[in-house]
Amino acid sequence: MFEQPIKRGLKQRCARCGQGSLFRSYLKFRDECPSCGQDFSVADTADGPAFFVGFLVMILFAPFYFILPMVSAPLVLKIVLWIILLSTMFGLALLLLPLFKAVLFNLQIRNRAEEAKWESTGSHGKPPRGWNQ
Repeated sequence: MFEQPIKRGLKQRCARCGQGSLFRSYLKFRDECPSCGQDFSVADTADGPAFFVGFLVMILFAPFYFILPMVSAPLVLKIVLWIILLSTMFGLALLLLPLFKAVLFNLQIRNRAEEAKWESTGSHGKPPRGWNQ
């Protein structure tokens, strides 16, 4: 069920047809699919992709941030290692962000996810009708 939108998302293709590209630029979605006409305004990934990418990248790189200060090396070497580590981390995040955004977008379209619509606030804290203490 989820295999198709995930594969199409990793290829940055439309969830419906798998042919049209999702993005018109780095992280900007097209208005619609150039192949099948799927409206891309029906879904919004918001901050989800950035959260997941940031979380994954920090899990991968956190050990280095604890180990590197304990390494006994000249200051110049440590500075070079920090620069390499930071640039690799940012590069990986920038590489993964469009992929995660495309996958989450395709999953939203496939599952017809939409913003919650509250029809009533419910009756939390109130006893049911006819209930006697």
